[in-house]
Amino acid sequence: MTDTWAGRFPPNEIISLLNVNRRYNLAESTSQNLSFEELLDFVGPNAVRNICLGYGDSQGLEFLRQIVGQMMNIPAEHVISTQGTALGLYLLAVELCRPGDDVVIFTPCFPPSRDSLVGSGVNLRQVPLEFDDGYQIDLEYFAACLTENTRLVSIATPQNPSGVTVSQETIEAMLELMLRVSPYAYLFIDETYREATYGEAKVPASFAGLHPRIITAASVSKAYGAPGLRVGWLTVEDEELRQRLITAKMNIVISGSPLNENLAALLLEQRAQILTSRKTLLKQGLSIVAEWTRIHEEYLDWVRPDGGALCCMRLKESQFDSESLTRFWKGLADRELQLADGHWFGECGRVFRLGFGYLSLNTLAEALDLLGDALKDFSAAKEPL
Repeated sequence: MTDTWAGRFPPNEIISLLNVNRRYNLAESTSQNLSFEELLDFVGPNAVRNICLGYGDSQGLEFLRQIVGQMMNIPAEHVISTQGTALGLYLLAVELCRPGDDVVIFTPCFPPSRDSLVGSGVNLRQVPLEFDDGYQIDLEYFAACLTENTRLVSIATPQNPSGVTVSQETIEAMLELMLRVSPYAYLFIDETYREATYGEAKVPASFAGLHPRIITAASVSKAYGAPGLRVGWLTVEDEELRQRLITAKMNIVISGSPLNENLAALLLEQRAQILTSRKTLLKQGLSIVAEWTRIHEEYLDWVRPDGGALCCMRLKESQFDSESLTRFWKGLADRELQLADGHWFGECGRVFRLGFGYLSLNTLAEALDLLGDALKDFSAAKEPL
């Protein structure tokens, strides 16, 4: 398919997550889905009765932008609403970047964050983050990728697929290198999983407002479990760039849905209540996964996440040769198991992303039991079934 592919954007099988949802879905990286009934229980039915269904504002609903601004301690005028984080990725790719510009991106990563840039014709310089290094950033490698022609540096914290966070010290060091070597570059930080913390763990501060050259993005999709609203936002301090992005958004989608943006704003008003129970579930889910991994350490390794409902695991070469690795991936469907293939994110096929926030705790435990059986049944140490 790749040899004859004529599309602007590279094909990626992560699209299968939208088409397939097996009973034991360990591929999703969201918290449990929030229902409309649950949202109405929080805000009350009268809150949605008078929402006008006309066109919205191209920059985004003021009500929503004010709440996002308050959350991040920045002016509401710095906020642009987007259809999920995905539209923000595309706006930056098509408006901030031009064909031939240099862009630096850290991999593995969320496929659209890479592929939207490929589709824009940029010169992509990838900084690989290694499983064995806990997906930590090598600043020397990063510095070697910067050029005077670099227009954008793209990173996520917590990272997708690993859930590993990037410290403020590292972000500031990256920014210092960029200002010295790439004076026209912006640092884009995807904070989609920032609020998906565990139990009483403190939510890391947003990088929004830290420096005029920093752009951030987030949404209500992951931590809040409301991807169906398709509401996210960019924070852009630079006024000239902000107006360019708003104009680009108007030409692509006109505006966001006033209904969805109002619902997202109402959700964010109740964020403390909504997130509290979800953080508890994430802490419990992570604990279940950690114990399961300990029991099955003969077959795999993992990188413990710092945030988000996701982590990376790697099948050991001592247990999975190429044949048994193929059997493992092919055999998941018969067991109603779903994992996110490392290839989707720019990793190897031994690595997979495992989500532990999407399923109920009981179903998560059942799914992991089945996955444990699959590890044993498809390993090289066992004869093919």
